[in-house]
Amino acid sequence: MAPIKITTKEQAEEFLSKFDFFIFDCDGVLWQGDVLLPYAKEALELLRSKGKKLIFVTNNSTKSRKAYAKKFAKLGIEVSPEEVFGSAYSAAIYLKKVVNFPSDKKVLVLGESGIEEELDSEGIRYVVGTDPDYRRDITPADYENIVVDPTIGCVLSGLDTHINYLKLSHALIQLQNPETLFLATNIDSTYPTNGKLFPGAGTMCAPLILASRRQPISLGKPSQAMMDCVKAKYDFDPVRACMVGDRLDTDIKFGRSGGLGTLFVLTGVHQEADALAELEDSAPHFYMTKLGDIYELLK
Repeated sequence: MAPIKITTKEQAEEFLSKFDFFIFDCDGVLWQGDVLLPYAKEALELLRSKGKKLIFVTNNSTKSRKAYAKKFAKLGIEVSPEEVFGSAYSAAIYLKKVVNFPSDKKVLVLGESGIEEELDSEGIRYVVGTDPDYRRDITPADYENIVVDPTIGCVLSGLDTHINYLKLSHALIQLQNPETLFLATNIDSTYPTNGKLFPGAGTMCAPLILASRRQPISLGKPSQAMMDCVKAKYDFDPVRACMVGDRLDTDIKFGRSGGLGTLFVLTGVHQEADALAELEDSAPHFYMTKLGDIYELLK
């Protein structure tokens, strides 16, 4: 069935009547970079005024839930950390609750402070990450000194804006131990911001996948491991829930695979022609030009 484009007040009202619970992607849906998209704030306020429950799920692992709440506040949107579910938090929950990560083991992090803050919140120790000692060129001595560390039980790869050969070398050596877990906050190929596409978190772990011949468990969209964590935390009826996103291969596929309704907006990576051409598992149920259309149609 072809996706329905919402262009009238009647269509918007009918759409809202179907759902009580909305899951929003952030980048490309609510904002681009640090710029709020037109009427996105008003659309969220309208949904809250109608008693809708809102949460915000993002694959961006560079910020923790608290940091994301601060970004919302800076943009004039009131959101609590409990309403934010990021891929960094998803990875921390997976380690703590799903695999019962041993307390005497550490995680080797390729990523930013968002991952570290979420690991801290679950009492999980880590190395590398934002440690400045690893932000340098590799030396001849490193080739001799980098060895398997038996205290490291997991390599966790996220978006790392300071990725380098030294960090990748440490991670690869650990992955040569088959008992070391290999996790990724997400495997997005690109990171959309400021109206452009930059390398995503998937490009950080791609060299490790090639070199280790191992595939990471992804804890971001569209992974159902992430959806299971979201469902467990918020306890909602998928039939009455809607995933709102700008990427068909992550956001929309994430929603459809989880049994949710889906709303696609054209303010991010993919466009209308992409939505109309998509296969069923990542084709949206509804779409509109931007999230703010809801407010403009119903104000």
